Amino acid sequence: MPKGGNQVRDKKATIPHDEAFKKLLQTFFAEFIELFFPELNSLLDHSHSRLLMKELLHDIVGKEARSVDLLLETRYRALDAFILVHLEPQSYLQEDFNERMFIYFSRLYEKYRKTYKIIIPIAIFSSDELREESDTLTMEIPSRQINRFHFYKVELKRQDWRRFMLSDNPVAAALLVKMGYNKKEEREVRLAYLRMILRLRKKLDEARLALIMSVADLYFEPDIIRDESILQEIREKYPEEGDSIMELMPAWSRWGYEKGIEEGIEKGIEEGIETGILKGKVEERRMIIRKLLTKGFPAEQVAETLELSLEEVRELEKH
Repeated sequence: MPKGGNQVRDKKATIPHDEAFKKLLQTFFAEFIELFFPELNSLLDHSHSRLLMKELLHDIVGKEARSVDLLLETRYRALDAFILVHLEPQSYLQEDFNERMFIYFSRLYEKYRKTYKIIIPIAIFSSDELREESDTLTMEIPSRQINRFHFYKVELKRQDWRRFMLSDNPVAAALLVKMGYNKKEEREVRLAYLRMILRLRKKLDEARLALIMSVADLYFEPDIIRDESILQEIREKYPEEGDSIMELMPAWSRWGYEKGIEEGIEKGIEEGIETGILKGKVEERRMIIRKLLTKGFPAEQVAETLELSLEEVRELEKH
């Protein structure tokens, strides 16, 4: 396999998917339930929700001890009693995941059955592979069903992103990029996401807004040329939000351009070459250089990557 392929695979393998989801769900538990499970949401009183300490559960076959990802206590309106909600993010394919969920449920039931009347298990699948995940585990013989375990699930890749693009739910914004869309819709998704962030920034404090952007940034691929055109489009279509766009630019730089440097900004610059320099558009080339310089890229790096003379870049830097 080419070296580049290994780098991409290694990069994806090191993305802290589950940790990011834990932080998001812990902070926006009520919003998550409201977004994906509205019927369940109507049964719960979120004013009483709280995160419990990490629960260590032992596998029934004794292989290893595992901890459930998120365990929350909340109030069930109809019973006027506290219940448990177990949230389990799953970012990779696992054939026996339904069995794992049952083991977790069994251990939680064994420990908490006298304290909580109901335990609700929920799995959040974020794999890029589109497939039907099993949400049941059954045991039966011809004459009788011995057991049937059924948990809630949300498969992000099966969600149509357009259903959520007008939502002001922070979880929808954070997870929009993980939903179902094709290659041609990538720019539209990016544009919709930024519009959602502009709306949410009026409702959320900086810390929670930063959390949303940090989760989304795990999956958005930075693209300098595309992102610049998106910003320009928003300025033109929504002039009333011009000031907001400018205020958001520092954050955009952090989770776009600067991240691109860390991961290899050459890819984004090469796309700029393909769309500009190689087509002989001298003025567009100069515009690209100026934009890179204003975003903080050193003149030496711009010259080396674009295969230009340092003198030419320095000249544009002065004007």
